[in-house]
Amino acid sequence: MSEFAVAANRLRIAPLTRILRALWWTPSLLLAAPLQAEEAAQLPAVVVSGQGDDGVTQGAGSYSGGTSSTATKLPLTQRQTPQAVTVVTRDKMDDFAQHDINRVLDAVPGVTVERIETDRSYYTSRGFDITNFQVDGVGLPLINGNLNGDLDTAIYDRVEVLRGANGLMSGAGNPSATVNLVRKRPTHDTQAAMSFTGGSWDQRRVETDLSGSLVASETVRGRVVLVKEDSESYLDRYAKDKATLYGIVEADLADGTLLTLGAHYQQNNADSPLWGALPLYYSDGSATNYDRSTSTSTDWAYWDVEKQNYFIELTQALAHGWQGKLAYNFFSTQQDSQLFYVYGTPNQDSSNGSGLYSYPSQYGQDYQQHVVDLYASGPLQLAGREHQLVAGLQYARDRVQELSWYGSDIGTEIADLDSWDGSYSKPDFDAYSLSSDWDREQMSAYLAGRFSLTDALYWTLGGRLARYESTGVSYGAARASKTSGKFLPYTGLVYDLTEQLSLYASYATIFTPQTDADQNGDPLDPMEGASYEGGVKGEFYQGRLNTTVSVFRSQQDNVAEAAGTRPGTSDTYYRGVDGVTSQGYELEASGELLPNWQLAGGFTQLSIEDADGNKALTYVPRQLVKLATSYQIRDLKLGAALKWQGDIYRTSSINTEIRQKQYALLDLMARYQFTPNAYLALNINNVTDEKYINSLYWEQGYYGAPRSLALTAGLTF
Repeated sequence: MSEFAVAANRLRIAPLTRILRALWWTPSLLLAAPLQAEEAAQLPAVVVSGQGDDGVTQGAGSYSGGTSSTATKLPLTQRQTPQAVTVVTRDKMDDFAQHDINRVLDAVPGVTVERIETDRSYYTSRGFDITNFQVDGVGLPLINGNLNGDLDTAIYDRVEVLRGANGLMSGAGNPSATVNLVRKRPTHDTQAAMSFTGGSWDQRRVETDLSGSLVASETVRGRVVLVKEDSESYLDRYAKDKATLYGIVEADLADGTLLTLGAHYQQNNADSPLWGALPLYYSDGSATNYDRSTSTSTDWAYWDVEKQNYFIELTQALAHGWQGKLAYNFFSTQQDSQLFYVYGTPNQDSSNGSGLYSYPSQYGQDYQQHVVDLYASGPLQLAGREHQLVAGLQYARDRVQELSWYGSDIGTEIADLDSWDGSYSKPDFDAYSLSSDWDREQMSAYLAGRFSLTDALYWTLGGRLARYESTGVSYGAARASKTSGKFLPYTGLVYDLTEQLSLYASYATIFTPQTDADQNGDPLDPMEGASYEGGVKGEFYQGRLNTTVSVFRSQQDNVAEAAGTRPGTSDTYYRGVDGVTSQGYELEASGELLPNWQLAGGFTQLSIEDADGNKALTYVPRQLVKLATSYQIRDLKLGAALKWQGDIYRTSSINTEIRQKQYALLDLMARYQFTPNAYLALNINNVTDEKYINSLYWEQGYYGAPRSLALTAGLTF
């Protein structure tokens, strides 16, 4: 594996960066062309009055999505889906300035964003890590269970979150949730939108979205989304900038034949990021309490992440109302960084030394993923009733190459963090290195149907047959694992009590391959995940308001546990044991309560226990409230978003308790439509200036952002 040059990524993306910076610093040029075009053509504003079968939410003015296909690949409404599903619409993301995926998921019921560092996040739902992030329904689980860098949401029409196991459409993963990012698609009518944002800590953001037909016949359509953003931070020395470019073209090759080509590029550059975070307790066990701005990073540290996605789709209308689709996606991530980690337990009495030590590293990664998905779906006439069926094949393969270099200065004592200013001589990173080079492959066949048993009773039945294999080495540990003929069943019932209410129940499964070996040196069988769920769903006002009351139980078994040392070696061997079980209930509502009044949110009550009945994963909140609402008064829209979570804690390595007490965050928004084509919006986050630790996922953590505001000026054409 070749070494990662420090400037490699920067050189590769320099031309695009220059273009984007030019656009950023010359907003007048961006404004001039659309305004002149409007004067010449006098194009009317495009207004979308409802949601079609494709589930498009942009312009619908709603916080409730239409159809979702994340659970079964069939276009089902939330009421028809026998699992809890949340659809975060484009309007809700725009209202509350949810420009990145962390802010989106922060507002989803039952989901916790574990911000452990500035540029790396984990996610949990129902007590388990969320590893399945898909784009338009395809993708392998996150390679290390986390997301690196900022993922901008400007290119997505909506974000669908299906809670519980999703082996039917994902194969491998945890019984937590699946996050499906649904891309924006071209429109037939010409439309354009631009916005300029300025905010706290010198935030500057420009966003452009252009869409429409490219030929008079409207048989070829295109869309381009462009974002440039940079900002300082409330954290000492930290700053970041990002650039996003998305382009997609659709062409009607013949009646019923649609070809789609697209590309998505995003660059994230972070200066002085956190790698690791602040120590949360002193050597005497008492809690630390640093300033919110405190950072362990140095002034030379950086973390650059470049993401690319290229895709091609061919959709064909078939006989008898059926449709076939072939999709190929290529995903790529390159990372280049020089980082500074601080370890140790600080001393309150500085005369004994700080108790903190340096651990700098240079890190690079090259990750590539290929996914091919072929399926057909349509109606099926059987026993005098119409049903829906989908059948498909999927092949996915990815490869990970990583290289970390270290200097000879590891273990150098540093200053106390109260006086730390980031000054530390950058080492040569030439003492020794560790690397990874591994790949994984998943081949699957899936089949699912939604059968109309009576006018009121519907049965969803399906399964996925999967083959999974990984090979290679990750930092000296074998990544060898192989699973063949793994069958993942899925079943669910929906019974319509009335025109508005339905009872539902479901059983879903998923598996997670393991590389830990047993006493004979063979990898353990996969972890087995399962979700049981039932409840009541409501659909009111012709689908404009959706509600869910759900009760669930999720569990994971055959989890690796150290069982001893192989005779004659120092190698630990493992055995499979029963793992964690979570159970609880959720209340959720989304959509229009009254004309011009939108609402989205829910309440989650959760308990998590290990196989012995003891509390487990206590860093996961047991109670969560997520609520967002807005009201339109003529040209003025006012809104508020609330997030509240109960106490969380964890026991540290020195047997002291780290605790974050319950807290609430309140955000406010206001938007005034000056003309049909111009608006001004104000967003204020953390209005009460609450101080809190972002996450206790690790023994280290850092504080959330204080009060901030952002002002956005927007134009539509």
